[in-house]
Amino acid sequence: MKSRYGILWSREELVLAFELYCKIPFQQTNNRNPEVKELARILGRTPSSVARKLGNFGALDPKLRETGIKGLPNVSKGDCEVWEEFHADWNALVWEADLLRKKIGGVPADASRPEAPSGPSEEMRLTKQRVHQAFFREATLSNYQTTCCISGLSIPECLNASHIIPWREGEEFRANPANGLCLSATFHCLFDAGLLTVTEKLTVLFASRVARHNDSITRNILKSYSGRPISRPIRFLPNKECLEWHRENIFEE
Repeated sequence: MKSRYGILWSREELVLAFELYCKIPFQQTNNRNPEVKELARILGRTPSSVARKLGNFGALDPKLRETGIKGLPNVSKGDCEVWEEFHADWNALVWEADLLRKKIGGVPADASRPEAPSGPSEEMRLTKQRVHQAFFREATLSNYQTTCCISGLSIPECLNASHIIPWREGEEFRANPANGLCLSATFHCLFDAGLLTVTEKLTVLFASRVARHNDSITRNILKSYSGRPISRPIRFLPNKECLEWHRENIFEE
């Protein structure tokens, strides 16, 4: 079916488009981006068509509106529905997008990733875990423009997509980028160990055990970040409930 704007997008196509929207900075959602071109190839659409659809999702993004970016008009009902679906259940939609990419892209399905598993298995669990973790890393690093939100370090090999509520503790937050912080290796370790947290006002707070250290590295490098605001993400703000959970359950006072 056609609309006055071209061939209507199916739900499956919209799921793949929104997944990509989450994984690349909005400034890079153009028809020259290799990932946009690849999705266009899979869908049998033009790169310009895919870029426009990403722009439609941008029109729904409240974080972009805060920065004065309006996205593209002509948002469809399907765009809104997929937006709401992802935000209601990130895990399910990320998994569905991975299956669709294989199906539509012509990649043969294998036994480790059936579309309708007959029952639980360790292999399926590990496969889903890899899919969710890969999406979470891409979305989180993109959200912070591949830069540690505390130190400003921008070497990708040194960066981690840190879960605010750990993977083992909150299944519903596993793939949600709002449960993520982009942290360099040192700050990632401190955060996971409960020696560092982020306050409700998005400032850095160290545990008293760190504050008591008087060696020059701790004093001159770590303590210098105490009380500083983290870099604001471009798309998904850290979830306040997740931050509160980390402060109450992981952080050492």
